[in-house]
Amino acid sequence: MKEIKMSFSHFDKEGNSHMVDVSDKEITKRSATAKCFVRMNDDTLNQIKNNKIHKGNVLDIAQLAGIMGAKKTAELIPLCHPLSLSSIKVLLNLCDNGIEVSASCKIDAKTGVEMESLTAVSISALTIYDMCKSIDKSIVIENIRLIHKIGGKSGDFNQK
Repeated sequence: MKEIKMSFSHFDKEGNSHMVDVSDKEITKRSATAKCFVRMNDDTLNQIKNNKIHKGNVLDIAQLAGIMGAKKTAELIPLCHPLSLSSIKVLLNLCDNGIEVSASCKIDAKTGVEMESLTAVSISALTIYDMCKSIDKSIVIENIRLIHKIGGKSGDFNQK
């Protein structure tokens, strides 16, 4: 069996954490899409559909929160580079038993936008929870994942 040697670029020669130096990388078009699911009881979902949640329009506020979350990723994740995103799209789809949240980010840069997409869906989902927790403490945020990425040295990625 061939041994695979991995180097972790977030550590220096002494093993200390540091932000990866991307100064020698080429600027390329990059995009990433993430998803998650917010599971809830039928009554909660119906109140969201009918805009009856007392804190306001859950879908609109969660969408805005996701956009804001993507823009703040470098402030929340210690080793992420601050990025000037060219596009952020957050979609919320009402389904049986809950809401599917997806977020897509685009950029022309030296580093990818996977973390920004993942942060966007996470913040959107947390906002849904926050707005509905007074009527449904059993809400579950599940299956946060990257589903698609284009660009960069590691190439494209697609997950079903």
